[in-house]
Amino acid sequence: MLFHALADLIIFLHATFVVFVVLGGFAVRRWPKTAWLHLPALAWGALIEFSGWICPLTPLEQTLRARAGQHGYTGGFIDHYFLQVLYPAGLTREIQWVLGGTVVVVNIVAYMIAFRQKRPR
Repeated sequence: MLFHALADLIIFLHATFVVFVVLGGFAVRRWPKTAWLHLPALAWGALIEFSGWICPLTPLEQTLRARAGQHGYTGGFIDHYFLQVLYPAGLTREIQWVLGGTVVVVNIVAYMIAFRQKRPR
């Protein structure tokens, strides 16, 4: 029961982190100091996607699932929880590059919006 709850907590934290990486740039407009947290998170998220690495939270969750007597899964967190819905065929390196590039572009736009100076008319 404890390991199951911890694995679920890891899923929640992992999903929250992914959402923050993807959309956190938009929070910077309202809370500019958020950039100090978001930029390293964005760099980590993009690095994971571009390099093909697996986030350390994924094996931690899988280990906790195994300790709880549940079956783990193969592949990464994105592949298991998100790509099943978005890309039923599975995760490829090309999809990882697209995901990483999308995250970077979305956040470039978010930061441009956040820090756009109002020009005098």
